[in-house]
Amino acid sequence: MTQHVAIEKELKRIEEAAMYSAQSQFSSGKFWRGLNLVLGVPAAASAAFAGATGLADAANAETAAYIALIAAALTAIMTTLNAAQRSEQSQSSGNAYLALQGDARILRTVDLPGLADDVEARQRLSELVERRNQINATAPVPAFLAYRFGRRNIAKNRQEYEVDQ
Repeated sequence: MTQHVAIEKELKRIEEAAMYSAQSQFSSGKFWRGLNLVLGVPAAASAAFAGATGLADAANAETAAYIALIAAALTAIMTTLNAAQRSEQSQSSGNAYLALQGDARILRTVDLPGLADDVEARQRLSELVERRNQINATAPVPAFLAYRFGRRNIAKNRQEYEVDQ
């Protein structure tokens, strides 16, 4: 097997891994964004309702206190989970994986056939491997369910371009 063939196979592996990682990260980001809304809207609404109830009538002070405790509990959960930041991190990692996938595909399909020098081809592969390793080191670990949703997106051809069909 020539070195170019080996490099091409490795580039295909990088593309595939990046595709699954990107879709998993995007699915994870959707989960965290949804959780942030599921917790944030009731927390804000109950805090507002507690304030309005407390101001409306002193007799409702106990009710207002209970509603305020619920709002505080939801806010504490939101703060602990930090869903908004997790969503941003997942989205950013997904975009980094998509960029890696695209760059690996371009190197494999456009640049590699024209590279007569195996040393340059190997160097370009090494740069992509280093980038992949850096993304892997900083990307949040998606839950198994996010991986399954990402895999489902791929199975539904949401990663394919019309030109490739």
